[in-house]
Amino acid sequence: MILHGARAIYLREMLILRRKLIKTLLASAVSPALFLLAFGYGVGRGAQVGGVDYLVFLLPGLLTMSSMNQSYGIATEINISRFYFKIFEEFLLAPLQRWQIIVGETCYGITRGLIPVLIIAFYSLLAGVSLRFGPLFLLALLLHLAIFALLGFIAAMIVKSHSDQATINAFLITPMMFLSGTFFPVEQMPLPIRAVASIFPLTYSTQLIRATLTPGAEVSFTLFGVLTLILATLFFIARQIVARVEI
Repeated sequence: MILHGARAIYLREMLILRRKLIKTLLASAVSPALFLLAFGYGVGRGAQVGGVDYLVFLLPGLLTMSSMNQSYGIATEINISRFYFKIFEEFLLAPLQRWQIIVGETCYGITRGLIPVLIIAFYSLLAGVSLRFGPLFLLALLLHLAIFALLGFIAAMIVKSHSDQATINAFLITPMMFLSGTFFPVEQMPLPIRAVASIFPLTYSTQLIRATLTPGAEVSFTLFGVLTLILATLFFIARQIVARVEI
């Protein structure tokens, strides 16, 4: 079957994830809990943003930030398999289409990204915050996770060492976490910061996912188009990079 190659890669990654599932669960639970306590019950206690309670605003931001970190985190695992175990070279030598490698790794990144989503959904129940988990949320979440899994895949393909990976994280992922409307509305930031935020895909996915989760909020279908375009562009870039790595 046409997807057997992608399925094989995905199942291999899932077997590895199963061995370290407890660590992944803890890593996905601790960071959002700290941000929730510090911002939700510390700085933002009793505050409102856009006419809604700050917790209602914050939880979707924590969800997108944490799921981004987990989906993008496949970059580190791919680097280890490339630099130390040469697993990626075996993928290239196997009778697989190159797009199957990308799809398999992307599906794995999506699965990893679902872990903090479930945890933060549980946090919302504990906090007594009612979020709207519906079909539009699931579609927006799938686009969001696929984008950052692809971004992690691309980053893993272009770096030459772990220090290069750390540099990308410092100059791309960390600013994205704090400037993309996860904790504070982008509209309230200075104009230069808003300009920077406009180039981050997390800005658009956070805005869309927050709208799909917030009861009574209007969902912009334009944002679905923007995320789909970003996803298609990243997939094209990933295919070009894999073809170059093969050579």
